[in-house]
Amino acid sequence: MDKLQKFPPGKKLIIPLSLLGLFVVGGTAIYAVNQSASKPETTETVAQRPIKAVTALGRIEPQGEVIKLSPPPDLGGAKIAQLLVEEGDRVTQGQTIAILDNKERNATAVELARQDVRVAEADLAIVKAGAKTGEINAQAASVKRVQAELSGQIAANEAEVAQLQAQLRTETGERQAASDRLQAELRNAESEFKRYERLAKQGVISESELDSRRLTVDTAGLALTEAKSSYNRTVDTLREQVKQAQAVARQNKDTLQEQIIEAESTLDSVAEVRDVDVLKAQAEVERASAALKQAEADFELTSVESPINGQIVKINAYPGELVNQDDGVVELGQTERMIIVAEVYESDISKVKVGQTATIRSETGAFADEVTGKVSQIGLQIGKRDVLDTDPAADVDSRVVEVKIRLDPEGSDRVSPLTNSKVIVKINL
Repeated sequence: MDKLQKFPPGKKLIIPLSLLGLFVVGGTAIYAVNQSASKPETTETVAQRPIKAVTALGRIEPQGEVIKLSPPPDLGGAKIAQLLVEEGDRVTQGQTIAILDNKERNATAVELARQDVRVAEADLAIVKAGAKTGEINAQAASVKRVQAELSGQIAANEAEVAQLQAQLRTETGERQAASDRLQAELRNAESEFKRYERLAKQGVISESELDSRRLTVDTAGLALTEAKSSYNRTVDTLREQVKQAQAVARQNKDTLQEQIIEAESTLDSVAEVRDVDVLKAQAEVERASAALKQAEADFELTSVESPINGQIVKINAYPGELVNQDDGVVELGQTERMIIVAEVYESDISKVKVGQTATIRSETGAFADEVTGKVSQIGLQIGKRDVLDTDPAADVDSRVVEVKIRLDPEGSDRVSPLTNSKVIVKINL
């Protein structure tokens, strides 16, 4: 009692309070150790939970994607003349979607090219048939005419030569006879002169009479000399005329024979069908045919036709407007079979397999409830996101892989009018 009374009343509580503090601190330390020891177990438990699905954003597309139909770029500045469809129309393969404004011009070009083919074919037929019968007959008649002219000319020339030769013979005979007569008269005159000369020596006749007989001899001699000279001149002249006539006859004959050869050659060339002419005409036909095919091909390009069976999803060009090559005239898709293109994160793509089922719901409420499908194709390329999330804090540069999901028939019909609508996809693993 005495010892307890030594402590002041306020100090009697110090010991119990100190013991209480030590108890609290020890308990807290033990709890902290226990909590730190139990955390790895909790983390390990969470990590071991299996992932049952991969979620991704996606869009609705027709199977085979949307096709933008455009005229060939080489037409340059093509303008729509007629638009034959409306949005939502279903079209078949080969159906004309639109007609361009150059159709009439190209149709005229086709007709001109077709006429060129006809002309070329007619020219080929003419070449194969050879010259006209009238031309051949006319040329054959020309040959005969020249031949007849040659025959007539030869006959005329021969007649002329014969006439000159006959004249030569006649003149020769006559001149020879005259010469012989004058020769006889000269001999007779000379004989009379000699006789009178003897008589004169005998004095029977006078000198004047003798001189008269001498004059007769001289006159006869001069006449004979002149006759011989005339004979020679006449014979020489006629012989020269014969030679000249014969030369003219030969020249005329040669000339006409050359004309006959030329006329016959012309006849052969007119009647001949040369292979080279046929080949040239055939080449003209082929060239015209190729031009026709080109014109027909250009004409076909004036109509924009559907390459597939599908539905007009959007019209981008109307009559009177130029076609933008990037947008095309219309956008066409096979909406009877719709698919979902899901953008799966690069980190999740390894979990996705072909054949896995998926459920799809509209992020915007474009269609009610969910539709289902199966993974049909997994992309082979990693790219940026194309479908934007409505979450403003979302990472728009995330790396994703496109996964295509083929919808069930019932679901495909439900979303067929919703091309490019945004959806949320859950792929069941």
